[in-house]
Amino acid sequence: MTMKTFCGRANPTTGALDWVEESEEYDYHQEIARSCYADMLHDKDRNEKYYQGIRAAVSRVKARGERVVVLDIGTGTGLLSMMAVTAGADYCYAIEVFKPMAQAATCIVERNGFSDKIKVINKHSTEVTVGPDGDMEERANILVTELFDTELIGEGALPSYEHAHMHLVQADCEAVPHRATVYAQLVESDMLWKWSQLQPIEVDGSKLLPPPAVVKCAGAPSVCDIQLSQVPPESFTPLGPICTMFRVDFSKPVSSAAQSYMAQFKAQTSGRAQVVLSWWDIDMDPDGNIVCTMAPSWNYSDPHTYPWRDHWMQSVYFLSAEENVSEGEELNLIVSHDDYSLWYSLTHSEQNDVKVAKFRPCCTCQAHLVWTRPRFGELNDEQRTESYVNALRSILKPDSVCLSVSDGSLLPIFAHLLGSKKVFSLESSGMAKQVIEQVLHTNSLKHGVQLLGVRPEQLSLADLEGNRISVLMAEPYFSTSLLPWHSLFFWYCRTAVAQLLHPSVTILPRAATLYIVAVEFQDLWRIRAACGTCEGFDVSPMDEMIQRSLDYRESLEAEPHPLWEYPCRALTKPRPVLTFDFTQCVPEQPVNSDGTVAFTGRGHCHGVALWMEYQLTEDINVSMGLTKQVSEEGACEWNPHRKQGVFFFRSARETSGDGREDLSYNLTFEPHTGDIKMNFSVTEPLQD
Repeated sequence: MTMKTFCGRANPTTGALDWVEESEEYDYHQEIARSCYADMLHDKDRNEKYYQGIRAAVSRVKARGERVVVLDIGTGTGLLSMMAVTAGADYCYAIEVFKPMAQAATCIVERNGFSDKIKVINKHSTEVTVGPDGDMEERANILVTELFDTELIGEGALPSYEHAHMHLVQADCEAVPHRATVYAQLVESDMLWKWSQLQPIEVDGSKLLPPPAVVKCAGAPSVCDIQLSQVPPESFTPLGPICTMFRVDFSKPVSSAAQSYMAQFKAQTSGRAQVVLSWWDIDMDPDGNIVCTMAPSWNYSDPHTYPWRDHWMQSVYFLSAEENVSEGEELNLIVSHDDYSLWYSLTHSEQNDVKVAKFRPCCTCQAHLVWTRPRFGELNDEQRTESYVNALRSILKPDSVCLSVSDGSLLPIFAHLLGSKKVFSLESSGMAKQVIEQVLHTNSLKHGVQLLGVRPEQLSLADLEGNRISVLMAEPYFSTSLLPWHSLFFWYCRTAVAQLLHPSVTILPRAATLYIVAVEFQDLWRIRAACGTCEGFDVSPMDEMIQRSLDYRESLEAEPHPLWEYPCRALTKPRPVLTFDFTQCVPEQPVNSDGTVAFTGRGHCHGVALWMEYQLTEDINVSMGLTKQVSEEGACEWNPHRKQGVFFFRSARETSGDGREDLSYNLTFEPHTGDIKMNFSVTEPLQD
């Protein structure tokens, strides 16, 4: 019997996430095709440090005259177990809960000739049994794991260690890694704070204020994990030193119970305490000679030696409210954790009786559930607001009847402040509707905008109080959009309300254009590059498995990435490839675009970046991708609030940059699905 799974897929024709029934295979294939296993195998720093730590642990156990039995929890490809056997371990139990991965590990172990020494167990470690009839014949004396995420404990490392010490390993076992240390630094940063709090917004001389409930709210409970190396040091001010918050010794029993730790320091400078930057490192040996650190590149004396990785990044935590601190003031930075997550709070030293939050802070204002952090950043972007306000100002008249279609959008409020007669806004989500109501209420604009909780195709003239729409507007922003063209949902909305539009309607944006540029990534290519061998072991079955998963969908797909976090260099000029005219309805027939664009840069082409640009009016455009002209050297600056699409080539193509190669493209917009099918290749032009 084959299992069916439901996979959420953005459907631009309805603006919804469709739950598509797929065979169980599909889910696995998606998971594998988009997984970070390749990134981990390419992480040379991690692999070398683990290998050194494993060698050292094996020799310590051998020196005691004991038989070496290794337990490897979360084995993945089986890499760490193979390292252990090569280092002299007598036997390894390799545990992997994800079935396709356990199968790949079995295959890799076999291909490398270790089947007699490594047993792959496809279970969760907490279900593994020990004894003559158990999964493991005996308890292990070396515990090797790689159960960490960017937050260290978010993948359940603490409960797994807690259980392993109770049931699966000996009392005096060695552990690789031996310990972990969590570091944090308190900073002031306007750029980062804008991801957590709605700032007052200037519109035509009036100030739009954030609701008090939003200002007082502790914010979203989930960690914000980013490539902190891409946040320039000039965009934040450290208010204190980098503090050692706490350590976990993995060779001794570990507790997953909630705990808090405190670091005391004097404020280095006066400012507003807003944000905590955090990362961890792991010591692979008891003496701390073999260290693998997640510190960002600007924390290295030589940033060029920084080992890039994407499976572990750095964390940004937002304090529940900003606090003024004065230079020299005694501060306490407190970190608390439960079994899966961390959170930070700040107290001033005189407040010794402060009760530490026993519970993880969570959003009480709903805004942090409606708006993601990049979305907060987008709403707080003054230049962006100015573009929309200027565009609206140029088209609105005192008798304008406006309809806005975007999720959790402030655009209809701008239209009201600019003097429109009537403003209606479609808000499909009840929660988003409540958040916008709060904004209206706070600014005494309660009757300025009518929020309609109906779908575009259900909208009637009665909902609009008998008025035809003279201005139809959108950012467009929809919370279900994953890829740039998913926001074409606006086009489908425009088509659905066509009967309600005034004959001389103005539509903003009037059009959207899909752009492409061929790029060379500094590092992001690693997440999709085949590994072949890793530390001398053949891991090609993993490559083959990822390849099969990519082949599972015949057409290659682009995937979403926030490119501001992943430096790349343009190897061609940006090229507009498809334009969508919102003044017309969605066409019945597919729209195709094909052609070539010459390579102007020399390098390795890893793929193609794709993004949308919206033409708000005749002379105002906003780009969701490149925000500046590409420099001579090909340097790119990306919009930090939206993800761009990336189409990866299966292997990098070398380009000379002297016109000898072209990027060939073929894109087709399918109106019935709202999807864009695409293919790209590097071709050599025919010589005359």
